[in-house]
Amino acid sequence: MYQKILNEIFDEINGLDCQGKQADYIPELAKVSPGKFAVYLTELNGKGYGVGDIDDKFSLQSITKVFAFTLAYRLLDDNIFHHVGVEPSGDPFNSLIQLEQEHGMPRNPLINAGALAVCDVLIDELDNPEKDLFDFIRKIAQNDTVTYNQKVYQSEKTTGHRNRALIHLMKSFGRIKNDTEKVLDLYFKLSSVEMTVKELSRTFLLYANHGKLPGTGEQILSKSQTKRLNAIMQTCGFYDEAGEFTFRVGLPGKSGVGGGIAALHPGEYAVAVWSPLLNPKGNSVKGLKALELLTTKTGWSIF
Repeated sequence: MYQKILNEIFDEINGLDCQGKQADYIPELAKVSPGKFAVYLTELNGKGYGVGDIDDKFSLQSITKVFAFTLAYRLLDDNIFHHVGVEPSGDPFNSLIQLEQEHGMPRNPLINAGALAVCDVLIDELDNPEKDLFDFIRKIAQNDTVTYNQKVYQSEKTTGHRNRALIHLMKSFGRIKNDTEKVLDLYFKLSSVEMTVKELSRTFLLYANHGKLPGTGEQILSKSQTKRLNAIMQTCGFYDEAGEFTFRVGLPGKSGVGGGIAALHPGEYAVAVWSPLLNPKGNSVKGLKALELLTTKTGWSIF
């Protein structure tokens, strides 16, 4: 059933004239072919279905905020919410105005300020922050080859002036403990992680499986923690377009300005889409449409 639906989605979307723009403020992302498009869905039993450029790796960008927060939540439990909130931002993902008004407390862990705060926490909590974080990502991906793209990392590090402004503003409010450049370096490497849609959908099975790794059954997050994290993804995972995504798609998920989106149906599947052309909110134009068609054609959302 899923393969037939994905084929239909692929044909329908490729026939559309989708307007959008790549994230050219990160120069490396502007070099990706704008015509790339892929969808991959993995059921909890491990069966997978895909169409398009499913073997091409792409920069996950903000999708990796979910992985960093998962590790911090695992380490600190509810104490993590002393560092980040759980409210939708309703503003751009890199808003300085909101951060200033709220005294340096990030609205949620899935915007840039929130992920920077999470990276600061991980530096405090981990013996070897970079190694331990990437080991954790490889663990939940069940893939030892996952790493970050050096060119994207350098591109982000060179042009990340807004992120530097965010972290210095938080530092001025006493919200950041560690050296700002050290936190930024971990954040830029995290943002530069690359995967294929096939690898990403399999990684997101963790959140569809109540916090357990499929296959091994290892409990990474408790069932309650997973429910709460999925709720954060539902309300905060799409920048200031989370309401529109919930209305049209009805799945928890997270987008990134590399053009990727990962989403899940608890107890059923995880799905990843990738197309580099973004709408003005920073979300993949074709990716959003593909997921809307998926839940429309299956008749399944979480609502």
